[in-house]
Amino acid sequence: MRKAIALLAAAAAVAAFGGVSASAAEPGTAEFVDSGQGKLAWSSCNDATTPALQCAMLDVPVDYADPHGRKIRIKLNRLPATAPKEKQQGPILLNPGGPGDSGLWMPAYISGKVPQDVASTYDWIGFDPRGTNGSDPHVVCDAHYFDGERPDYQVSQGTAKAWLKKAAGYAADCAADWSWLLPHMTTVDNARDMDSIRRALGVPKINFYGGSWGTSLGSTYGQLFPSHVRRMVLDSIVGPTITWYDHNILQDKEHQRRFEAFAAWTAKADSVYHLGTDAAAVEKAYAQVEAALRTDPVDAAPAPGKIGPAEFEDTFYGGGYNFLRWPRMATVLSAYVTQHDTRPLNIAYNRYAAPGADDGTFPAYNAAQCTENAWPRDWEVWKKDQAQVDAVAPFYTYNNMWYNAACMFWPHQGNPAGRTKITGKGLPPVLLFQATEDAATPYEGGLAMHDALPGSKLVVQTGGSFHEILFHDNPCLDDTFTAYLRDGSLPEGKGRIARTCAPEADPAPVYVTPPPATTSKTATAAAGGDAATGGAAPLAPTDPEAVRGVLR
Repeated sequence: MRKAIALLAAAAAVAAFGGVSASAAEPGTAEFVDSGQGKLAWSSCNDATTPALQCAMLDVPVDYADPHGRKIRIKLNRLPATAPKEKQQGPILLNPGGPGDSGLWMPAYISGKVPQDVASTYDWIGFDPRGTNGSDPHVVCDAHYFDGERPDYQVSQGTAKAWLKKAAGYAADCAADWSWLLPHMTTVDNARDMDSIRRALGVPKINFYGGSWGTSLGSTYGQLFPSHVRRMVLDSIVGPTITWYDHNILQDKEHQRRFEAFAAWTAKADSVYHLGTDAAAVEKAYAQVEAALRTDPVDAAPAPGKIGPAEFEDTFYGGGYNFLRWPRMATVLSAYVTQHDTRPLNIAYNRYAAPGADDGTFPAYNAAQCTENAWPRDWEVWKKDQAQVDAVAPFYTYNNMWYNAACMFWPHQGNPAGRTKITGKGLPPVLLFQATEDAATPYEGGLAMHDALPGSKLVVQTGGSFHEILFHDNPCLDDTFTAYLRDGSLPEGKGRIARTCAPEADPAPVYVTPPPATTSKTATAAAGGDAATGGAAPLAPTDPEAVRGVLR
């Protein structure tokens, strides 16, 4: 009896300080510690498109060191396996990134991208991370933070004080209402929620697919609970040790390269866009439009406010994640410069960058990134560092800086020890996917994760630039994913890169003619828009032009 009590006490201590063994055992063993989660009661999601989809809410503790304290709820859905029981392979949890993006769209979509003989063997599980989307509570700090027109991103325009005030105010608004939850919205907390989901599902192991920040979530889960991982796929990878501040600097430089690639692509299509035959001319046109919007912003309706230089930059940076946006981006510049037609800009802004009903997943983004490692708290440090980066990467540096500036003022200091150390100890082989031209999760991250996970296999798309490279109908990539899900098969290549795949072809240069202001629903839908907004409907995550798992 003394030995059992001692083991229970030791396990509880490990749970409080982030160890592994607290949740590594099941009921009936001395090491088992109740995580405090509730039970799952599945019911129909009443989804007309996917009637088999089931939904549930799961109670989990705010603080896993106090498992029977205050609870919050995680929203989940699942598409159950339909294969015979003896062929089923258990649940696969899905996360698109963010931090904080909803995964509820993923079970129907991803299972539909996999051959039915494989898809039918898994229970496909989507979830909304704690504090976001349909989970309860849904954290909102300032519902109008992203409404236009916001201050100019460029510090040369004298807007630094306005942005510092705005960022500090946002951090204060978050602290005022959510100080009880913010310290418990880290990647580790979300990984522990995943294990609560596993427990509630009643299975000893899970499979996992994660993209973007989801690669940090998955690798963290694997570090905390290696014995509970059956198979794991990480797509577009965050390096396991880099600080979030330094990661942003890498992003700035990669986004510059992608913008230059866009400019070169547009220049080759001068007969379509009439912006010049060299990349410098296209970049000049971009600067011309941004400068014009400083004095004459464009009506953003149906989005609130105006499209000024900040909103204009937000409309364009997504081209670094998804080059299928390039034709519409080039059309925006061409229409404005050659005809002073602002409607393509209005449509593109509403499709790509307009704010939602509130501040979306921005609280979750900050709660994770601002607390997982230390950030400079002195504006003078930021100003000096970012000026050096801007000198070589002016397209994105200040946009990215102000997006992350709340970390300067965040109410909870970042962890000086940094993010969870990833060693891969005890994990089965993990399958990694990385594009060499990914701007959001630069290539170095994929290499670093492979080095950190012994036995992992890295698939590289040389010249690829999609952020999250699976499920774009590239057989080399998608078939590798399918083979791993089917029976655990991995690429046989040795060394750091086990397989290379070719990139998708550049999009065809076309002028995206706006639909008429008044038109039938059928005609507008055919033009890629929405009748209620004149073609400016925001994109679903399953749209080919969508940006998934935004990490910025």
